[in-house]
Amino acid sequence: MADKKILLVDYDTKNRDAVAALFEPYRFQIFQASDGAAAYDSFKIENPDLVILEAILPKLHGFDLTKRITQESKGRTSVIIVTGLYRGPQYKQEALTSFGAAAYFEKPFDGEHLLQTALDLLREKSDFGVDLPTAAEVIRLLSDRLKAAPPARG
Repeated sequence: MADKKILLVDYDTKNRDAVAALFEPYRFQIFQASDGAAAYDSFKIENPDLVILEAILPKLHGFDLTKRITQESKGRTSVIIVTGLYRGPQYKQEALTSFGAAAYFEKPFDGEHLLQTALDLLREKSDFGVDLPTAAEVIRLLSDRLKAAPPARG
């Protein structure tokens, strides 16, 4: 998992550095951005496995950024929203269902819980794509089974 890329997005440098410090022992590639537009550019260039972002961002709101990332990556890039402003279950629910966030944390957050959530998402992504057959392989396997199946009795 050391080859994984994480994009951290927050207007506050201290917050970004604090989150980055959680991941230091894991030797992930960490990229940082201080606004939504720069984060989107970095997402397109670096193709991160995980994005952790503040909802309140200059130039492109965090919720809009989350939606763009999840749609354009077709869910391959997980997004964790960490916010100090949008509190309550209604915001969490909207972020998870409408915008496609994988997880939602309110500040102040438990660093160990955030780290474990991020590691679980990265592990899921690693495990998920490894053993799945391609669409063409599935079609071929099903076609072979249909050919080998005895004729239906009517």
